[in-house]
Amino acid sequence: MTVPHPFLAPAGVAGGPVAMAHRGFSPVGAENSMAAFRAAVALGYRYLETDVHTTADGVLLLFHDDTLDRVTDGHGRISELAAGAVATARIGGAEPIPRLSELVAEFPEVRLNLDIKDWDSVETLAAAIEEFGLHDRVLIASFSDRRRRAVLRRLSRPAASSAGMAANALFVLLGPLLPAFLLRLATGRALRGVHALQVPVRYGAVPVVTAGFVRRAHRHGLHVHVWTINDVPEMHRLLDLGVDGIVTDRADLLKAVLQERGQWAP
Repeated sequence: MTVPHPFLAPAGVAGGPVAMAHRGFSPVGAENSMAAFRAAVALGYRYLETDVHTTADGVLLLFHDDTLDRVTDGHGRISELAAGAVATARIGGAEPIPRLSELVAEFPEVRLNLDIKDWDSVETLAAAIEEFGLHDRVLIASFSDRRRRAVLRRLSRPAASSAGMAANALFVLLGPLLPAFLLRLATGRALRGVHALQVPVRYGAVPVVTAGFVRRAHRHGLHVHVWTINDVPEMHRLLDLGVDGIVTDRADLLKAVLQERGQWAP
């Protein structure tokens, strides 16, 4: 399969799958902190998965939740707080919430899988990609296909993206039922501009990542990235199926698995 976008080129050139550190790497729970991102990069990771939210005064932050309450000592909804107020919160009581600008400046070679969490971040993320020239360094992800497309429409040149929930569901449900040319017709609009299907192993009782799913995705020129895999036997099983990437909280374990298989490309 050809590499569909420069974002994925390093993995394709090296011949190994994309190893993606989910919110960085922090066994102590400091997700989406600069400490977690530094730990992942120190392990040799070139791909980081993270999330974006925007403050009330338009500052783009790397943070997963709508509110500060779960993982910080602060409180309140990010979209209703000024950046100065958010800056006082500490992840795990210790780490400040980083801005996207901090991460791209400190690690100019790292590639970022950016999950856009709210509509307020459409404009700010597109502006940041333009400002820092990140078009080849980012993959835009979202459960919302509309939100993902809204970011892409605002860019001066294409960035990689992954399918949202609706597009993924269409491919999963129709894939086993339709021949390849009909599946391409049925999903063409939904998957326009999509380079990867980023999916869990299953949606509830519905299996997603099967040998057939991987074959169909590759036939359509799409990479398959599976989240969030923290179990070593499951990592091996998915790699044996031919998936193109794994997103993990256990960057240490995935690295060891890929080294054992001769597929680690630091």
